[in-house]
Amino acid sequence: MKQTIVTRHKVGNIETWLKGHQDRLDVFASAISDLKTFQDTDDPNSVVLVIEVTDMQKFEAILNDPSNKALKDKHTVLEPIKVSVPVAV
Repeated sequence: MKQTIVTRHKVGNIETWLKGHQDRLDVFASAISDLKTFQDTDDPNSVVLVIEVTDMQKFEAILNDPSNKALKDKHTVLEPIKVSVPVAV
């Protein structure tokens, strides 16, 4: 089931991180259909992604896969990565 989620995390260097956009699309391709990137106005190294997820279980597995640590390091991703999901109101 497709759902929109939001992730938030810090990066060590925003320019380095932005250059990794295609890598993020490639890594998550099997679990998402769209990804929009935002940057906090008061902290240029704080980023938010609004993601259309097609398979949440697969998305979480990719996000937490230790084999992706080198890619996170390359793109200066800082943990934790916070994931927010929609709630029914």
